[in-house]
Amino acid sequence: MADSSVEIIEGCRLPVLRKNQENEDEWPLAEVLSVRDLPRTPLYYVHYIDFNKRLDEWVTPDRLDMKKLQFPKKEARTPPKNGLPGSGPGSPERDVVRRAESVSLATQASAATPVPSLPSSAEESQAPVYPALRDPSFSSTPREQHQPLAALTTNGSTRRLIPPQPGRKRKTCGGTDEDSQDSSDGIPSAPRMTGSLVSDRSHDDIVTRMKNIDCIELGRHRLKPWYFSPYPQELTGLPILYLCEYCLKYLKSLKCLQRHLTKCNLRHPPGNEIYRKGTISFFEIDGRKNKTYSQNLCLLAKCFLDHKTLYYDTDPFLFYVMTEYDSKGFHIVGYFSKEKESTEDYNVACILTLPPYQRRGYGKLLIEFSYELSKVEGKTGTPEKPLSDLGLLSYRSYWTQTILEILMNLKPENGERPQITINEISEITSVKKEDVISTLQYLNLINYYKGQYILTLSEDIVEGHERAMQKRHLRIDSKGLHFTPKDWSKRGKW
Repeated sequence: MADSSVEIIEGCRLPVLRKNQENEDEWPLAEVLSVRDLPRTPLYYVHYIDFNKRLDEWVTPDRLDMKKLQFPKKEARTPPKNGLPGSGPGSPERDVVRRAESVSLATQASAATPVPSLPSSAEESQAPVYPALRDPSFSSTPREQHQPLAALTTNGSTRRLIPPQPGRKRKTCGGTDEDSQDSSDGIPSAPRMTGSLVSDRSHDDIVTRMKNIDCIELGRHRLKPWYFSPYPQELTGLPILYLCEYCLKYLKSLKCLQRHLTKCNLRHPPGNEIYRKGTISFFEIDGRKNKTYSQNLCLLAKCFLDHKTLYYDTDPFLFYVMTEYDSKGFHIVGYFSKEKESTEDYNVACILTLPPYQRRGYGKLLIEFSYELSKVEGKTGTPEKPLSDLGLLSYRSYWTQTILEILMNLKPENGERPQITINEISEITSVKKEDVISTLQYLNLINYYKGQYILTLSEDIVEGHERAMQKRHLRIDSKGLHFTPKDWSKRGKW
């Protein structure tokens, strides 16, 4: 449907043919980010408007609907020479590499969470960030956090947890994520692929908005990156980028990888093994002591985490790498990082399960492990906000299952209804109070009835939770954890 008489330039918008999840043709609106003039036919790198960036791709002219072509309002960027980004001496790609050392590691942003905004402050009002999972409509003052909730046994189709003393009247709390679909355990089953899951960052360099690596070979897996990662420019044009699965060093050819493996002594991530159960192990890596490995890990993670900028100064971070063991060694499954000192009670900065291991329970295992560390440290923790789309799904699922497990196991005492407070739930689980409250609200469990707060567990919620727990085979065994927390505030410069 392309008209050869009309020149398509960067910034143009038009419908582009793609297959949806049901393998049906659709024509979503897309923006042309780059044009590559090849001898036979041009290629266009497009971003589907209101879709996740991981779906961006190169398309041929026959997939373009020229009848609805929209030219950019502002002056378009001059197409790069030969259609290849980064070819000029002052190219954005080279600028990105130069700036990589000055930016910090952060979790990716997501616009998929329709939660109320935080209380305003001077610092927050100036920062263009998304709201964390807090809701001022349900106050979390000490009085209310300690207010006991009593539990009734199942009556009809509900189980109720009722505080014995009425509080100040409030509106019914609880909301749903309109951009997600609900699963059997009351949480979204998968990230929505037809809505905007990332914030608009049109001010970014055009190069950072484009995938620059076609394929990564990591051990026995070949991975298709989702996003840009600032690997050295001379490697990004290769059909396959080879990584050593033990030290994560990047190499340009299979021959180089084979030669490297004869000299690489590692068969597991560097650092201390602090957990083992069956074939699952966790290694703690100090970002200062193992700087090269930590930087290589960040480069790999950037391929699958959007809006996470690389932090070449990894000294302030600890990295916890989960591995699977076989006769050849310990193979990386995923990881999470955390600050050595966090003033915001963050127990996770970045978290990632590699694509070959996703949807198999490993993400929830990483989250559970992070809270096990918080329990040993005697703290409550929360992931750094805002969360990515996949991170939000995993955390909501974990919080839901963890909190419902406690509520459903409450026992009556002396013939009276059992009571539990928000603070007690937080202390038992090490989940921060704001996350406990937001989860109860998201599940629409908190209601106000006749002067009392009521937590209503419908039969659907109960049955969905029981089904979800039956499928959750991977769990952290605290007996396998050998971890001694350090007081980093007393250790100088880490």
